[in-house]
Amino acid sequence: MRPPLTAFAAKGQRCRHHQLFVACVRIHSQQRCASTFLQTPPLPNSASRPRAIYESDSRATRCFSTTARRRSSLELHEKAVEKIAQSVRGFFEKGEKFRIFHGSTNSTRSTLKRNLVDTSNLSNVLEVDIKRKTCLVQPNVPMDRLVEATLKHGLVPPVVMEFPGITVGGGYSGTSGESSSFKHGFFDRTINRVEMVLADGKVTNLSPTEKSDLFNGAAGAVGTFGVTTLVELQLHDAKKYVETTYHPVSSMTEATKKLKEATSSPGLDYVDGIMYSKTHGAIITGRLTDEKYGLKVQRFSGAWDPWFYLHVKDQIKNNKPVTEAIPLAEYLFRYDRGGFWVGASAFEYFKFPFNRFTRWFLDDFIHTRMMYSALHASGQSKKYVVQDLALPYSTAEKFVDYTDETFGIYPLWLCPLKQNPLPTMHPHYAATEKDGKTLQQMLNIGLWGTGPENHEEFVRKNRDLERKLKELGGMKWFYAHTYYTENEFWELFDRSWYEKLRAKYNATPLPNVYEKVKVDVEAEKAEKAATSFWRTAWPFAGFYGIKKAIESRSYIAARGSVWKQFGRVSNDEPNNLVQEQAVIEGHVASIIAAGSDPSADVNEALVYTREQCRYLLPNDALFDATDRSDENLKLALNLLNKKFNVSGKIRSIKEQDRNTL
Repeated sequence: MRPPLTAFAAKGQRCRHHQLFVACVRIHSQQRCASTFLQTPPLPNSASRPRAIYESDSRATRCFSTTARRRSSLELHEKAVEKIAQSVRGFFEKGEKFRIFHGSTNSTRSTLKRNLVDTSNLSNVLEVDIKRKTCLVQPNVPMDRLVEATLKHGLVPPVVMEFPGITVGGGYSGTSGESSSFKHGFFDRTINRVEMVLADGKVTNLSPTEKSDLFNGAAGAVGTFGVTTLVELQLHDAKKYVETTYHPVSSMTEATKKLKEATSSPGLDYVDGIMYSKTHGAIITGRLTDEKYGLKVQRFSGAWDPWFYLHVKDQIKNNKPVTEAIPLAEYLFRYDRGGFWVGASAFEYFKFPFNRFTRWFLDDFIHTRMMYSALHASGQSKKYVVQDLALPYSTAEKFVDYTDETFGIYPLWLCPLKQNPLPTMHPHYAATEKDGKTLQQMLNIGLWGTGPENHEEFVRKNRDLERKLKELGGMKWFYAHTYYTENEFWELFDRSWYEKLRAKYNATPLPNVYEKVKVDVEAEKAEKAATSFWRTAWPFAGFYGIKKAIESRSYIAARGSVWKQFGRVSNDEPNNLVQEQAVIEGHVASIIAAGSDPSADVNEALVYTREQCRYLLPNDALFDATDRSDENLKLALNLLNKKFNVSGKIRSIKEQDRNTL
């Protein structure tokens, strides 16, 4: 049976309004705007592989393609996955271990360049299903592109990593806990299904009900079970703003108390904190809302905007809570400029003035994508303490006392975390709440700053940090330097469970977790000895890092981020193609709903129109989405036409592309 042609047209019918819509989208896609289709793509041959996670019968599916418009994005995905499976199968048959090349990294660990399986082309959002509130995402889609794709439909992932360049696959295979993780858990807890190429080359699907042991075990296991190739991610309703409050605190005791109170509040959506010293900090709470309630609107993505951590410090100087309205996308990526505060160390390294003007002048260099490129190329990642450390609340204050005395690094980031069920490769702590079942929340402490110049001293302090962390019942995240011996490492995890699961799914040809995350100290010494003086000496190493970062052109991704425009539209005409396309989509979707078969869901079309215009019309009460009357629909269309002259745009498109119609 042929699948539905559109989300709003009757089955088996292709109405003229659908043709108009496709024409609109095609024209805009030619103008370098992401193509958006209402047509459900052909399904793959189910006889040749397991039922894919993207085989959805929903009539509210949106498909995105950044490759070719004439071929189904899902067909292209299947071909890419088969190529990866063949490569993996080849290594399996030869009995060789391999690693996965993603094309980018937010890790501070070194990357080996042999026996690589290239997945760098898996970087598209394939579908956004507004009815089921899910999306199908390839693993190398970064957070900013994901948010841009979903916000156009008034939806957003429950957990969004604060750095725009962190990918969906990295969020599943690594450990990703953010300011909403007290409520939703780690990023992988918001995933419905995963498509994976196992280490023997077989393609399979994982979910809480299908191979659930592998679905849970691969989360946080840094790719040691197979190659993630597709993810079905949960979404929820987005709002215009995050009502953000900065609560000043004067000690870690007060900070942990405030964090516990905040995470117990059902009305909050985001909670984190910053400690500027042992006696000065802020707990930051956020609530999703569509209303500003007279609050000041604050942004952080512009070159002249403040860095978030500096802004918070300024806001709490009077020792009173301060509340602001932050546009949602701005809140999600508020730490991008400056990389929390690590970017300030670049100014220290080059002995360059650190003020608002210099931050504006060097803005291209202080987004996280550029910073990570420079950090790896310069070799400075081997000299920085970049650690996320999860501890029980009961020992967090003792740990901060220790880091204050041993490292003296500030600020510190505080982020409460809802634990994953055990066993897991995520940081964990076995204590439960009074019910004897619910695992207690942990507190993540971000310790990021310059370490000792002397390599032996740097290693010694990191080893001492690991010992202290274990003593206090804490665990570190795997993206950073790990100096444990093998026995020390496996004392922290259920090795028997992990190895049995690896054997069950033929994953032993892949490196295990310890092999992937350990630092080979002797190899680092040898590498340093073999590296020329000019590559390691100040300031040449830093300039080399900048050179390589510029050559990576990663600053272009930051410049071209569409999410910065959400919430910035004034009463004037939309000033970018994505916004203009969203208006046309909403307009045509409503026409389809009004003019097609009576079985079409008019209410759904109205909701869709409302969501498309969420960021385009200042009047949130555009129309009543529950009112199915013709009068209400006409009101919506008239408002759109009056404000954006949509009908004129569509007439212009028709004249430009008569053949398509």
